[in-house]
Amino acid sequence: MKTITVKEVDERAFNELKAEAVKRKINVGIALTWAIENWLSSLKKTKKSLLEWKPTNYGPGTEHLSEQIDEVLYGDA
Repeated sequence: MKTITVKEVDERAFNELKAEAVKRKINVGIALTWAIENWLSSLKKTKKSLLEWKPTNYGPGTEHLSEQIDEVLYGDA
């Protein structure tokens, strides 16, 4: 663990983070660490084009699953 000083933190955002930490019975340092990790994780996520998606095999008996779902959603056509 490291002790740090951070400048130019939005007071409203910090107070909200602190209030949530109190509700969850954790210290502000842990809440801030989670927030940092979440932000860094979101930066690493890449958005795929629909063309990059691969079909998923859900096993035997699911060959017509999309048609069955359409029937449930939209009824008989």
